[in-house]
Amino acid sequence: MQTKRIRVGQLGIVLPASNPIRVAEDIAMLDHMTGGRANAGFARGYQRRWVDVMAQQTHDIHGALPNQHDEIDAANRAAFEENFRIIKKAWTEEMLTYEGKYWKIPVEGTPWALDTTQKWGKGVENGMLKAVGVVPKPLQKPHPPLFQPFASSENTVRFCAREGITPILPPMHPSYEDKLYSVYAEVSGKPKGSGVGVLRDVIIADTDEQAMALWRDSGQFSGRAWFEPFGFRKGLMDPATGTYPSAEQVIADGYAFVGTLDTVLRSIETMQRRQKVDWVFAYTYNALVPHGVLMKSIEAFHSKVLPQVS
Repeated sequence: MQTKRIRVGQLGIVLPASNPIRVAEDIAMLDHMTGGRANAGFARGYQRRWVDVMAQQTHDIHGALPNQHDEIDAANRAAFEENFRIIKKAWTEEMLTYEGKYWKIPVEGTPWALDTTQKWGKGVENGMLKAVGVVPKPLQKPHPPLFQPFASSENTVRFCAREGITPILPPMHPSYEDKLYSVYAEVSGKPKGSGVGVLRDVIIADTDEQAMALWRDSGQFSGRAWFEPFGFRKGLMDPATGTYPSAEQVIADGYAFVGTLDTVLRSIETMQRRQKVDWVFAYTYNALVPHGVLMKSIEAFHSKVLPQVS
C-alpha cells in the first residue's frame, strides 16, 4: 500500500500440490489489490517430503528432482501443465470448463438450484452446474507476467517458450546455459537472451572478505543444506572434467553477485558478456544476513549497481 512501482509475486507456487482455481482467484485478487503490479511464479516441486504430503490426494504425483527423466518426473510435469492450463483458462475465459486427467471442472452431475445464480449468474443449465467462473479477472490483460524458477531442463524451457513464461535459470555451466538460451530463442522466436532470467545471490559489503564471510553463512550454507542434496549444484559441473568451480570462480564468472560494488559490477559484466539477461531474481537471505547489512546491500544494488548495468 505504501509503494507505487514495486511489483509483488511468488517464485513460486508449486502447482502439482495446489488447487488451480484457488491459485487463479488469489493471484487475480492480488493483481487488483496492487493496482496491476502482481507477478505469477509457478514451480513444479522437487521436495518429496513436501509435495508428497500436499499433493497426496492427486494420486501418483511426487516431487521430481531437477533434470530427472523418469515416471515421477513425467507425472509431476503432467500435473503441473494441467494445473497451469486451468489457471490460464480461468483468467482469460468468462466461464471455465475442463476435462483432464487430474481435474474435471465442474464435476458432472453437480446440482445447483440457487435463485441468485438463476437471476444474476451463469453456468447452470436445468439445475445442473455446467461451468464456473473466476471473479474478478486479473487487472493486467490477459494476465500477470508469468515466471518459472529453477528452469534447468530442455523440456521445461521449451514449455516456457511455448506458453509465454519467463524461465528463471539457476547458476549453470556455460555449455548448459547456452543450450537452454538457444532452445528458448528457437521455440519463442525471440532474439537469443530475450525473455530469460537468472537466479543470483546478492551480497554487497565494504570489502570482498566481509561479503564472502556473509555469503558463507547465508547462501553457501543454504545451498549445501537444502539445494545441493536435490541436485541443483550439478548444473555448475564442467561436463568435460567433472569438476566444480571454486567460490571465487563462481563470483568471477557472474554466477553470484558477492563482494564490493566494483566486484559485483565486474561479475555482472562478465555474465552479460556471456549471455544477455532480462531479469535477475536476487537471493538476499533475510535473517541469515544481519538486517542492517542486508538493507545496505539491497540499497546499493538498487541505487549503485542497477543504473550502471540496465
